[in-house]
Amino acid sequence: MSLLMTVPPNLVQSIRAFRVAELQDEAARLGQHFLYAHCNAGVTKQQVLGIIAESFQFPKGVGKNFDGLRTTLTETVFGAIATTALPLAGFLVVLEQLPNTQKFDKEARETLLDVFRDAADFWAEKKIPFRVFYSFE
Repeated sequence: MSLLMTVPPNLVQSIRAFRVAELQDEAARLGQHFLYAHCNAGVTKQQVLGIIAESFQFPKGVGKNFDGLRTTLTETVFGAIATTALPLAGFLVVLEQLPNTQKFDKEARETLLDVFRDAADFWAEKKIPFRVFYSFE
């Protein structure tokens, strides 16, 4: 039985009862890309975006702002995959310990999660699972 059986294929939600190791194992079992970023070292928007870009192994300079991250998670990745002709089983993303600081406040966290919601919608249109789980510091 799948750990994600009751989880819709394209969503952004709190990690709650899931453990990171279990999600990573499930992504491997499903043949999905597992993207993980532990973000609590970030204090500012630039630092948090930098941690995500580095953790996801994006090319240097990618994801420096919310729009850049949105484009990378959608069009850039889709373009790269389209050239390989390999089937894509999906993505399982974990954003752990999103900070709550003066320079990365509730509004910044919501904007970041909106970027991932946009990406989930983009991949849903292509019938490719894109699940994002997050936790706050």
